[in-house]
Amino acid sequence: MSQTSNTIPRAAVRGMASGVIFMAFFGTLWAYTGVMGLQGWGVPLLLVAAVIIGIALFIGGLLLIRASRELKNQFSKEDLKRGKSIRFWFNIIFAAEGLAIVISIVLCNATRHSELIPLIIAIIVGVHFLPLAHLFQVKLYYFTGTLLCLLAIFTLLFIPEKATLGEYQINAFMSVVGLGSALILWGTGLAILLMGIRLLGAAQNKQTDSRKLR
Repeated sequence: MSQTSNTIPRAAVRGMASGVIFMAFFGTLWAYTGVMGLQGWGVPLLLVAAVIIGIALFIGGLLLIRASRELKNQFSKEDLKRGKSIRFWFNIIFAAEGLAIVISIVLCNATRHSELIPLIIAIIVGVHFLPLAHLFQVKLYYFTGTLLCLLAIFTLLFIPEKATLGEYQINAFMSVVGLGSALILWGTGLAILLMGIRLLGAAQNKQTDSRKLR
């Protein structure tokens, strides 16, 4: 996110930390969906691994927030105006995503194609990242959204709905899309965490330099 001054405000770092926490939470939800699709195969090991990864990213986000406390939080009038606009459009995008998911679930159940629900939700989630990429000026979200959409389309075209894994009859749609989406979101969360750490380091260096000049 670009800044209008030489000071990197605390809110910029915390915004990235919030993104990490979101990715940790929703990535773990997708992992749970994927593990449930395996119909018992790999449980509870995979569930434990998913929870550990989610918690690790969540803690990373919290530590980033904690480390940002020492930063200044200076804003220009333009920053405040842009912040309000971002919050407004984020709420609109989030609400549209939720509404689209609800409508999709209702339609899939009504047409007796409930097996398509995880695929359609993955596409909706992927699409919602595209305007977020522009809104937050995070190009990585374009990559995340595209990968989620391609994963769902690939699964629909090339993966059978049901498959046999050893002695288990698994729901391949759920497992492939669930676990694949989890990896994509966790990977995005890790990338954002690293970006946040670099931004934090740059901000701390700027504050140190400004103190030396006084």
